[in-house]
Amino acid sequence: MDMSTETDRSGDSADGVPLRRLLLAVGDPLMDVLTAPAGLEARVGNVVILDPEDENEAFAGDLVLLIGARGAAARHLVRSAGLRGATAVAVKVSAATRAEEPGGEAELLRTTAREAGIALLAVRPDVRWDQLQSLCRSVVEDTRLVSEADLGDSAGDLFSLAQSISTLTGGLVSIEDAASRVLAYTSGEEGDELRRLSILGRQGPEQYLALLRKWGVFSRLRSGDEVVHIDEHPELGIRRRLAVGVRAGSQPLGTIWVQEGSHPLAGQAEEALLGAARITALHMVRHRTEVSAGLRLREDLLAGLLEGRIDAAALSDSIEVTPERTALVVAFALAAPGGEDRDHRPEPGGEDRSGRELKRRRMIDLISVHAAAYRHTALVTALGGRVYVLLPDIAPRAESSVLALTRKTVRAARGMFGVSVQGAVGSPVGALPDIPWSRTEADRVLDAMGRDLAMDVATISEVRARVLISETLAHMRESPALRDPRIDRLIEHDTGSGSDLVPSLLAYLEDFGDVRRTAGRLHIHPNTLRYRLRRAESVSGLDLSDPNERLFTHLQLLMEQGR
Repeated sequence: MDMSTETDRSGDSADGVPLRRLLLAVGDPLMDVLTAPAGLEARVGNVVILDPEDENEAFAGDLVLLIGARGAAARHLVRSAGLRGATAVAVKVSAATRAEEPGGEAELLRTTAREAGIALLAVRPDVRWDQLQSLCRSVVEDTRLVSEADLGDSAGDLFSLAQSISTLTGGLVSIEDAASRVLAYTSGEEGDELRRLSILGRQGPEQYLALLRKWGVFSRLRSGDEVVHIDEHPELGIRRRLAVGVRAGSQPLGTIWVQEGSHPLAGQAEEALLGAARITALHMVRHRTEVSAGLRLREDLLAGLLEGRIDAAALSDSIEVTPERTALVVAFALAAPGGEDRDHRPEPGGEDRSGRELKRRRMIDLISVHAAAYRHTALVTALGGRVYVLLPDIAPRAESSVLALTRKTVRAARGMFGVSVQGAVGSPVGALPDIPWSRTEADRVLDAMGRDLAMDVATISEVRARVLISETLAHMRESPALRDPRIDRLIEHDTGSGSDLVPSLLAYLEDFGDVRRTAGRLHIHPNTLRYRLRRAESVSGLDLSDPNERLFTHLQLLMEQGR
């Protein structure tokens, strides 16, 4: 047991910090979640280090850092911590172990944690336990010092801050972002027409914004730290107000507006506004950071779910999937001519790796915008050379709208990058743990679409035969025993003599033995084709009158063509 300090355990675990916030604060790159049966809102009230030789002293709400335990011993301690009510247990797991086959150490630990109802966190091997404990404890202690209501989210903080600014200035306050969207405001007295319309519409009305631009208000707010005075204009329904820009360095974040109400503004209003702008900047920067970190965590969780590294329960408090409101995965691939992924071939014009990565990042952003417009709860992540979108809350028989979204996204991406982009829609699933299956199906469709760049979007129902053939050929490539040496002889003959026996035979088989149709397609005389077929049988030893030999010959020639 950790002997460094004695920690007060009198507080209920409900007073702790949600596991989600702990992961946002100290997760990547120190640790990530492998399973969370109770979701990420389960609370951590204390952080302890547990040595395998010590008695298990985990209490309800603890995050247990499990040092020096492997195999059966680790599973025993994970189970014991769960039975004693601990919220989470952290173990050191290498990247190779996390990715191992089912039945390996990571999978056994996940199963044990899931059965015990305790979250399992994987810690990077090079992380020091004392450092991790210190970081986690600092997050928990910060939460103890400030109540959950006081912490709130950033919007809640801004409303409280707006009220404080109102008290100091004696006016009616609203806080807007750089796009003039209202983030927070004080309640009570209604204010003038500009304030009323801004709050109702959550954004300043364009006719008033145009006047403010004409008067040079926005340019002055951007140019310095001064408090800008806007005179009263009764004819326009505008009362006197003060405004100050909110910035982080030279980057504008927004504006604080103070409108004079039924009483004059306080004498120290300008001074109070300058200080308020600095405090508001901290709140807004923190909000941006939290939103970014939150999105990154959800992307990481989705990637882990799609790769099978974490359990679906980790996303259960963010995504709800039922047989009535299903979810599905859409996969996108940015491909070069020839159907090869850009990670596996040089860029036209010699574009370097950083250029490719920038292009992929832009494609992720573009896909994210389209997905969010369709479902605000959509999640996007990138794995390898593909981008995956999880679309939740899909009504039955909504495939047409998802296909329309996918086609629209593909067109936009093709227009932006000038290269082939393909999209594949996985089938809907009615349970969160089945989402990886939808991703696998979308991958199968993309693999089958392959080099056919005329196909931009498809579902399994549209290309099922192509998918099955593609996977059969892949299996043949990986199994040397599934090769007919007579086909190899035929290919070697063509290579050595420069003849066209292979393409002629493949075209003949594709046309189901219709000599005239094949000859017309190859622009040769039917007798010339018949000669080539007899010659192919003679060189290889094949018997094209045998349907079994025709079938396997066709498959192997297709396999060789796709190499």
